[in-house]
Amino acid sequence: MTDLVKLWLPDAEKTQIAGASLAQTLYEFPLTICLVGELGAGKTTFLQAFAQKLGVQSHVVSPTFALEQRHPTTHHGELLHLDLYRLTQQQAQALVASSDAHPGIRCIEWADRLPALPEHNAIVITLEEEAGRKGRSLTVAFRDLPLPTEEQVQRWHREFLLPENVVLHERAVALLAQKLGEYFSGRGTILRPLTLRRAAELHDLLRFIDFHIGTSHVQREETPEHRALWQRWSEYFSGLRHEEACANFLREQGFAALGEIVHVHGLTLPARERSTIEQKILFYADKRLKMDEVVSLEGRLEDFTRRYAGSAHAEHAKIWYGEARALESDLFPDGPPF
Repeated sequence: MTDLVKLWLPDAEKTQIAGASLAQTLYEFPLTICLVGELGAGKTTFLQAFAQKLGVQSHVVSPTFALEQRHPTTHHGELLHLDLYRLTQQQAQALVASSDAHPGIRCIEWADRLPALPEHNAIVITLEEEAGRKGRSLTVAFRDLPLPTEEQVQRWHREFLLPENVVLHERAVALLAQKLGEYFSGRGTILRPLTLRRAAELHDLLRFIDFHIGTSHVQREETPEHRALWQRWSEYFSGLRHEEACANFLREQGFAALGEIVHVHGLTLPARERSTIEQKILFYADKRLKMDEVVSLEGRLEDFTRRYAGSAHAEHAKIWYGEARALESDLFPDGPPF
């Protein structure tokens, strides 16, 4: 399933912002990034900002005559930069095939010289200018991660007998995460809208592992069927909180990257790093929801403290509130948009 995002980049500065932001939505490797666009469309500008965000110290230029350049990155091994502009289709295919075993990130400029673009383990970047309009359109097709279908999400909700109020909360988080994603996209930030939506729709799939009778998550006496099913899964993921349990479940289903996003949406001590834009948005959106009502972080803290009064969770409330406030300041220096 391809995740797709489209942006409008009015100038070189926005192109640089977009290129740098791509480095904050990487999950699985090896990875091939294909760049498609005519001369002057901004491919090299985009790639330079991307490489700089990855920690590349050397200046990235088009390797048209050398055909390839290699640059060490901070955390992702070696960045391999290929340029197919001067090559025939057969030559381009041979050059790319010779680097298929590259373990890090491979960037291919003029990837449309290939007979076909890769369908897997790839991100395809297309930059296009529009006649009579200053700037360029950017289309990013993420072909590197598997995602569950909407039908699979609904089936898991049924199979886990997830309470309706938890499902409503997940849907509300998905809606807020979508609005936040659109906000960032409007500012030139690349992110994965469908991936973010699926993570939000599933982030509390195993919420029952942490249920406490008397809180708003348990609004009625559950049936013996509920208790037996939830007990089996609690034993299967013994010793884990719902965030890690859900992440492990998604990994077992073949959705490791989705599990990586879900894993850090809650409070874990010591705190886990949230390095990708999807991880940050999911964590923040979840903390802005009082069940299915959007509130301020202060309102969410007040609700959380009331519901978990007297428990260890209440004692940790100020910790996640501090993390959320720091993230809010980082994401929205001028204040949250809503």
